[in-house]
Amino acid sequence: MKNRIKAHIIVPPIKCQGIKTKIVPLILSNAVISINGRWIEPFMGSGVVGFNSGCERILFNDLNPHIIAFYNALNTSAISSAIVREYLEQEGNKLRERGEAHFYDIRDRFNNLKQPLDFLFLSRAGFNGMIRFNSKGLHNVPFCRKNNRFTKSYITKIVNQVERVHKLMRNSQWSFQCRDFTETIAEATENDFVYCDPPYFGRHVDYYNTWKEEDDIKLFNSINATPAKAILSTWHNNKYRKNPNIEKLWSKFHLITQEHFYHVGAKEINRNPMTEALVLNYKPQVPGIDRKCKMQLELDLA
Repeated sequence: MKNRIKAHIIVPPIKCQGIKTKIVPLILSNAVISINGRWIEPFMGSGVVGFNSGCERILFNDLNPHIIAFYNALNTSAISSAIVREYLEQEGNKLRERGEAHFYDIRDRFNNLKQPLDFLFLSRAGFNGMIRFNSKGLHNVPFCRKNNRFTKSYITKIVNQVERVHKLMRNSQWSFQCRDFTETIAEATENDFVYCDPPYFGRHVDYYNTWKEEDDIKLFNSINATPAKAILSTWHNNKYRKNPNIEKLWSKFHLITQEHFYHVGAKEINRNPMTEALVLNYKPQVPGIDRKCKMQLELDLA
């Protein structure tokens, strides 16, 4: 097996808190991927790890139907880079003219019609690149207060991100679904690889629904039972406290840690580094890479 790692990372068009862009190399360098299996993500989120896995067969799952709807539309070419450019130019001009009133009009329209392009707009014009929904399932992230958010260069950056992911889809067999994570993990075989990036227990981030301790326990049981090799991303500690479930649950498995800086926080003083933990249900080893599943890390500098 030959390890081929490129120097750049493909960045996804949908932004969300906790995106793993900076630790993609760490995750993929510890992944053991079979030519006969699939890459499976029960918690797609931004999708950045799967997008960079180089795998031809991928199953993306997420409980947030709007992420799945966006990528299903891209996968079927209902959305394209040209459509995204036209949409962002039009809505960006209105945002420049009307400011936050237009942002909240788009948010209201999205909460009513659930259109994928409006979801993209909100993910790029909302405060701090957050995705958050209230208990009624309504998007409630406030405006980033940048009327000129969608400059020509920024639109081109997003369009390029869309096109790169779309190109990967056209050359691969990817599927997107919205169901409970336990069902997705349960269908994994010994030839598959499962990467889990759930909402973090003990962290106050309502990505789409609240993640409770019982969810962490369900995830532990699923990873413990699967015949597939699996990696879980979770938090280990920050300067204030430790993740209590590291000892309660995840210490049974192999742990790798690395400091990771998150940019979520209204004030800079509240944006602190956190020690990220990778939990492996197998002993870490030199990753297996073959001709159909290469590590492709392409940095988006646009």
